[in-house]
Amino acid sequence: MKRIDWRGLDAKARDEALARPKLARDAELRATVADIIADVKVRGDAALREYASRFDKAVIEDLEVAAAAFDTADALLDPALKRAIAEAASRIEAFHRACMPDPVSIETVPGLRVERVSRPIGRVALYVPSGSAPLPSTVLMLAIPARLAGCREVVLCSPPRADGSCDPAVLYAARFCGVKRVFKAGGAQAIAAMAYGTESVPRCDKLFGPGNAYVTEAKLQVASDPQGAAIDMPAGPSEVLVIADASAAPAFVAADLLSQAEHGPDSQVLLVSDSDALLDAVIREVASQCAKLPRATVAQQALAHSRLIRVGSIAQAFDVSNRYAPEHLIVQVREPRRWLDAIENAGSVFLGAWTPESLGDYCSGSNHVLPTCGWARSCSGLSVASFQKQVTVQACSPGGLRAVGPCAMTLAEAEGLDAHRRAVSLRLDALEHQRARARSAA
Repeated sequence: MKRIDWRGLDAKARDEALARPKLARDAELRATVADIIADVKVRGDAALREYASRFDKAVIEDLEVAAAAFDTADALLDPALKRAIAEAASRIEAFHRACMPDPVSIETVPGLRVERVSRPIGRVALYVPSGSAPLPSTVLMLAIPARLAGCREVVLCSPPRADGSCDPAVLYAARFCGVKRVFKAGGAQAIAAMAYGTESVPRCDKLFGPGNAYVTEAKLQVASDPQGAAIDMPAGPSEVLVIADASAAPAFVAADLLSQAEHGPDSQVLLVSDSDALLDAVIREVASQCAKLPRATVAQQALAHSRLIRVGSIAQAFDVSNRYAPEHLIVQVREPRRWLDAIENAGSVFLGAWTPESLGDYCSGSNHVLPTCGWARSCSGLSVASFQKQVTVQACSPGGLRAVGPCAMTLAEAEGLDAHRRAVSLRLDALEHQRARARSAA
């Protein structure tokens, strides 16, 4: 991990210190993803099978997982893992249900009622990475809010294993959450299939889920195509920023850094502290703990482009964090809640020594699909609202129109939109005629 003293850096050097790892061949990656998307659009299922063979070393006959495979997964899975899935799901559902947007209905003036109602997105696609480790927790994070939102149809894609099957834990979690359609496809090709449809995979309205750089690039490309699909957010390689002072336990800090570093070589971890002693101790702990990890090689690759940043104060540490906008922010300082108002940009925050980020990844109840690459400056993590559309409704009485109509007419006239003005003035004239006839009749 590279050690940096923030206090002596100019603005340019500070930008460089917080730069995320860049792919060496960005242009090539974009071109490769574009070619994969184009191929899937033309050849459909045949392209998916070919990419499964090339990238996953798997021979695929039926792309859709058969019903019997769910039963097999149920039989194979360890009962302890089943119980953990159920336990985590209960907390995820409780939190996401509590956060569901309520309908709104108010009179902005007497006679004019304005409302907001939620409607589910019709068909949604969930992408669950597999790579070097299955991610049943991601199934829970995606499928539970989709179910709570009331989506009519949920489609899930996950990369096949070498034997052509889907991971049993992913299948078990999918069925547990009510997902009936699962397809064995991964990477950019799965994103293309869900965005445009193939003979087997239905075309979906919106795509959800994290992934590697190829998946993230594919999501961005299909989202920019009017014929493609909407996406939740750019959720790419994992990242964590830890703010720690001299009171923090070096072993805890090191463990939190490594828990993200082991995700993949392109993960990034940062530690920001006002204590040289703490930084020194964490360096030693990281080396010691990393050596014992089964995924030590992966973690070491991530640590190679990570940072230890020395700041002048904890207040400055939060300035650094807001500038970086981390996916995960861990705060291990004295009185951590006191600093909550200082946090502006973060996907999810973990306060105090006893709140490892792992809880958020699995079972605290919050969602672990979060904005990366600085998108936390403008995006939120996944929620039930992500799977819904917020529709506004208004209903105006004659009295309400008399009250607000002149305002609309004045604004329309100022903008040179006469048809807009006349849509109001004709109605107001009609009301005046009705009133005049009523007076005459009286």
